Amino acid sequence: MLTNNDVIRRIRYIFDFNDTKVIELFALGGQTVTRAEISNWLKKDEDEEFVKIKDEELSVFLNGLIIDKRGKKDDKIPTAEKRLNNNIVFRKLRIALNLKDDDILEILALTGMKVSKTELSAFFRNPKQSQYRPCNDQLLRNFLKGLQLKYNR
Repeated sequence: MLTNNDVIRRIRYIFDFNDTKVIELFALGGQTVTRAEISNWLKKDEDEEFVKIKDEELSVFLNGLIIDKRGKKDDKIPTAEKRLNNNIVFRKLRIALNLKDDDILEILALTGMKVSKTELSAFFRNPKQSQYRPCNDQLLRNFLKGLQLKYNR
């Protein structure tokens, strides 16, 4: 299972963010965090000092990433979701990196995963729509791996 800690670890690695940059991203998202908190979130799950990052905290981090990459919208900090799922994480990364459908399909193809445009659009639909599809761990994991391949060449 892909955890919030896995997501923040991978994003940090993909973009080579140091602790100072991670602290800055949280601040942009509207939360103050310490180097010790970040350190505990990044530890291996078996480590006795490991702390699970909550959905709302990961949401703040992803919002900070969006602001860092794209700028503030209407000079407001977006409200962090209290509950996250893979679809929301996927959408926030798409927004932060200003990715179009073709870009995402290209990134997934780097990992050998083939998804149609129709399938892809279902992940970004409103959950109340009949065409909505939940994003599974495998797809999000492949997307993160594809980002790593694209940005860490």
